[in-house]
Amino acid sequence: MVLQLDAYNRKALTQYHLQYPVPLFKNIKFTLEMIKWEHSVFALPFALSGAMLAASGWPSVAQVCWIVVCMVSARSAAMAFNRMADAQIDAANPRTATRAIPAGVLSQKFVAMFVLVSCAIFVSAAAQLNRLALLLSPLALAVILLYSYTKRFTRWSHLVLGFGLGIAPAAAWIGVRGSLDPRILLLTAAVTFWVAGFDVLYACQDVDFDRAYALNSIPQAWGIPRALWLARALHLLMLGLLVALIISFGLGKLAFAGVAIVALLLAYEHSLVSSNDLSKLNAAFFTMNGVISVVFFIFVAADLLSRHL
Repeated sequence: MVLQLDAYNRKALTQYHLQYPVPLFKNIKFTLEMIKWEHSVFALPFALSGAMLAASGWPSVAQVCWIVVCMVSARSAAMAFNRMADAQIDAANPRTATRAIPAGVLSQKFVAMFVLVSCAIFVSAAAQLNRLALLLSPLALAVILLYSYTKRFTRWSHLVLGFGLGIAPAAAWIGVRGSLDPRILLLTAAVTFWVAGFDVLYACQDVDFDRAYALNSIPQAWGIPRALWLARALHLLMLGLLVALIISFGLGKLAFAGVAIVALLLAYEHSLVSSNDLSKLNAAFFTMNGVISVVFFIFVAADLLSRHL
């Protein structure tokens, strides 16, 4: 399926080629835009929370650096792979038709090479942490890459995406300890339901397209009003799991205060969207969720570090 660019887009692409005459620099710019690298803030703070819980404070500088490299490279591979897998779908959807591959500014070959390099960096960074992290790195890649195909056969792809990000704190724990504590799986479950909830919200804007192209999602299957209620229920589950996490690790008032603020932010996020008005969906999806993950990390980190004062 080939996207027919209108005059405006042809002019824009011409300007891009004039502005970036060296293909490498042009490709780097478009690649960063394609993978939305700035949205790494979604899961990275939860991964760092897992690392700090594992270390009962700050992990070593080397551990933090390698965990960050793992997070950024894994997410970059997943996003780029998703753009490859969905290139034809994106070309048909007016909302996504100007993405890099369907618009012709990045080739499938270049993106495939970017995915391979990102995966190699991820595995190499995991190897710098410990043996268990290295052994589990292919499994982590399988989860985050294969998610891209789930909406073709199940409406519950939101949960698969959530799990892809949810393994981050457990992976960070393994990166620090070299073993797995079942308690950290509470944070994995919390992040899974959090991401699934806001992905259900995000999918509401593509209901008509998903129905026309036989793609699966909760909004497509249940309708937007019921999908919004499910998103709220998933976020309530997240809050309950965060409380259980705090109790299981014996954290104190600062951590509980962080969960209370997260609850208020989630309530505000849901107030921005309704079945009759999705115009503020991007604010709810991008801005609020980045704030939520950072707030939780700050309060958990403060709680853990206050014990050493």
